[in-house]
Amino acid sequence: MAAPWEDVLRNEAAVQEAARVAVDAALLAGVLMRTESEPNASDVVNYAPFTLFPSAVPSALFEQAYAVQQDFNLLVDAISQNKEFLERTLASTIKVDDFTARLFRIYMQVLEEGLAQSVFLGINRSDYMFDCGVDGTPALKQIEINTIAASFGGLTSRTAAVHGQVLKVLGKSKEASRILPNNPSKGLALGIAKAWELYGSTSAVVMFLVEEVQRNIFDQRCVENELWNRNIRVIRRRFRDVFEKGSLDDARRLYMDSQEVAVVYYREGYVPKNYDQQNWEARLLLERSRAVKCPDIATQLAGTKKVQQELSQPGTLEKLLPGSDEAVARIRATFAGLYSLDVGEEGDKIAAMAIADPDQFVLKPQREGGGNNLYGEELRQVLEKIRDSPERTSYILMDKIKPQPAMNYLLRAHSPLQVSECISELGIFGVYVRQGKEMVMNKAAGHLLRTKAIEHADGGVAAGVAVLDTPYLV
Repeated sequence: MAAPWEDVLRNEAAVQEAARVAVDAALLAGVLMRTESEPNASDVVNYAPFTLFPSAVPSALFEQAYAVQQDFNLLVDAISQNKEFLERTLASTIKVDDFTARLFRIYMQVLEEGLAQSVFLGINRSDYMFDCGVDGTPALKQIEINTIAASFGGLTSRTAAVHGQVLKVLGKSKEASRILPNNPSKGLALGIAKAWELYGSTSAVVMFLVEEVQRNIFDQRCVENELWNRNIRVIRRRFRDVFEKGSLDDARRLYMDSQEVAVVYYREGYVPKNYDQQNWEARLLLERSRAVKCPDIATQLAGTKKVQQELSQPGTLEKLLPGSDEAVARIRATFAGLYSLDVGEEGDKIAAMAIADPDQFVLKPQREGGGNNLYGEELRQVLEKIRDSPERTSYILMDKIKPQPAMNYLLRAHSPLQVSECISELGIFGVYVRQGKEMVMNKAAGHLLRTKAIEHADGGVAAGVAVLDTPYLV
């Protein structure tokens, strides 16, 4: 998949000039992150890491990823409403994975009490790589679907303009004009605004639930500003604030500092380190409330790796999406090989297969946020250690996707400019809103391309491994 600027990659003077233009363009456009040394201060910021050139993406696979997103939205929503499926699928995992177990306990407690929430908002991002098969033909294969705190919809809305400027400076205006417009922050805000409207109180606020360390605040501000532009009030609070100041009235309306909260948009709460006992209590308070949670806890559970693996089993999709044969076929076409490590003869065989040939697989724990997966020798060592223990059921095994690398420059603050062999991952943002049983909104809301050097097996932008990119369709 050659891009039309291969010639420039070997022209050092042109690359140096393009990099200077690119960094200034990123700062001008607001492709920003706070610094590691001052993660909660906006008076010292730098550009978020990004590629110097857009990366070539096969247009047929790009279109396929967009075409299946509404199907994935419907699937995630169907899973979140299916107590029996979640109970059965996560039964082995919650015995050995404390984090998933605690989420599940809250889920069951809220169901037993009866849901106060009647409007449901999903913001997810389905991530793919382009697998080069034996014959070299690239195929779209899903890595995972993120159902909580799917990030970079804001910054990626601003990255395309930066790459367009770089191409113009390199005398490639025609190519620059072919870069697709992309504004996920607007699409995500439309979903939040719709949920806020259906909640039915014009004086209620949207609450962004945010982390203690907020390096990626500008990404969130892009979505936040879209809401302010619609005259929807936004507040930013942490779990700690909810524990100290959050309350429910008799109708289970949620109040923060005496302000009614219509929508809780989680940008926090997806990994175990986000929780101490107080934070778990705050999470329960939020889940019990009438406020629209994005995601509610059932939707967060729908995004677990164990659910992803179960979806690949024959007949599962058909049960979850009855009468939707075309949607099922579109979804299934994106699946890579996924294998259960549950205790029993089948799981024993799978574990032995991976130990014998670890380079063909990825071992995935039930975690979000990047940087958790195991590969190669490390995969083999961990599996050998836990192969006879129930602990192995807290992981799933997946075929390793093998994309075709391409050359690019990864621009990072205070790092030398050098060419790298890179691979990319495409994410499609999906937004849906359901009121009772009626689906009110279901759309693909934009895309995110992240690229990293091939020596890094795992990790996204927030983890400091991948960088922001823009697809150039070929």
